[in-house]
Amino acid sequence: MEAWVVSTIERLGYVGIALLMFLENLFPPIPSEVIMPLAGFTVARGEMTMPLAITAGVIGTLLGAVPWYGAGWLLGQERLRTFLDRLPPWSGLGGEDITKATAWFQQHGQKAVLFGRLVPGVRTLISIPAGIARMSPLVFFTYSTIGIVGWTTLLAYSGYFLGANYKLVEPYIDTLSKIVLVILGMAFGAFLYNKYKRWRGNDQ
Repeated sequence: MEAWVVSTIERLGYVGIALLMFLENLFPPIPSEVIMPLAGFTVARGEMTMPLAITAGVIGTLLGAVPWYGAGWLLGQERLRTFLDRLPPWSGLGGEDITKATAWFQQHGQKAVLFGRLVPGVRTLISIPAGIARMSPLVFFTYSTIGIVGWTTLLAYSGYFLGANYKLVEPYIDTLSKIVLVILGMAFGAFLYNKYKRWRGNDQ
């Protein structure tokens, strides 16, 4: 997989980055944690510019979000679960992934689309519950763009500064994503606690 990613970027340049990031949003086994750091390393070698590399990554990711968002909007949760359960194991997708992404969306609301772009296992599929909930396309693509720009920029600059060691980005990003999950969980808990306190105050 990694050799194919390297070959695609070397042969197609910015178009290759956009294509790989598009596919990464359709098939999670293609990792953005390899694609964008490699793009950053390529920038460090003077073969690309950082703004264009990041732009290519953002465009590819946004385009890759459209099919899942549309599928959620048109098919609904149950039909999508059935469809994903029929996919081969190598796809990395299953009906249970729909349940997890939907729970994440319901827990964090529309901003889950923004924060979900930073969380492995949620990043790709967060578009589905947004579509199922008929989330406004304008809001969906606004939140998605903000999250995607942050994610691709972080990965690209990680590869830029790590140079030939860009492969080390993946384990660090995994740790960072877990930290983000903990922070979001704490923030959501504080939000619920404050709402409970206000409700208790109004009830008295």
